[in-house]
Amino acid sequence: MDWSTHYPAYYPAPNDDGSIPSNSELGGKKVEWADVGCGFGGLLMALAPMFPEKLMLGMEIRTSVTKYVTDRIAATRQVQQLLPQDSAEKKEGGYQNVSVIKANSMKHMPNFFAKGQLEKMFFLFPDPHFKARKQKARIITPALLAEYAYVLRPGGILYTVTDVKDLHDWMAHHLLAHPLFTPIPNEDLKDDPILEAARTSTEEGQKVERNGGEKWVACFLRREDPEE
Repeated sequence: MDWSTHYPAYYPAPNDDGSIPSNSELGGKKVEWADVGCGFGGLLMALAPMFPEKLMLGMEIRTSVTKYVTDRIAATRQVQQLLPQDSAEKKEGGYQNVSVIKANSMKHMPNFFAKGQLEKMFFLFPDPHFKARKQKARIITPALLAEYAYVLRPGGILYTVTDVKDLHDWMAHHLLAHPLFTPIPNEDLKDDPILEAARTSTEEGQKVERNGGEKWVACFLRREDPEE
């Protein structure tokens, strides 16, 4: 995977022969936060300047939406580069730490991340797939949780937010049943700026607020792997 097109400030461009150089001289920086089904990129754009040392990746299946987020990031980076150093609008990192990729995360998650690579995963306002015959297409299922547990490191956090109570119950039920995830009481995260951004910064979350809807939150800690 050539990450230089996504994070040019952190990854060197491919060699002339097409091979991808090691990024060891850059400290071995890798993507650690993944927004699965990132939509229009609201969470990514909110978190990027808050945590400029973290590489974040949005994963989106829709071509047009992926292009929108790609263009949004590129435009924001360009504006940041043109701002004077003393500008109040200039953000640390200049949004060089955030990118998006078109991908079906339900099929190809392990293709992008190594075992234990991720520190945080976000599943925000996913498609509820209300019809019973479509529920197997939900983003949280026992089979998919095995893949998420593979790429999420022990101690990492999986965030879910939805405005659909039935979907919230579904996701919480399957996460509670999985041996590698344990629930984090919402009270423990009440001052967490990351959770606040997850609740409020996405375009879908803001739409829910405008319509006076309710949001359901469930966060889970990735447990240590059992000793063999």
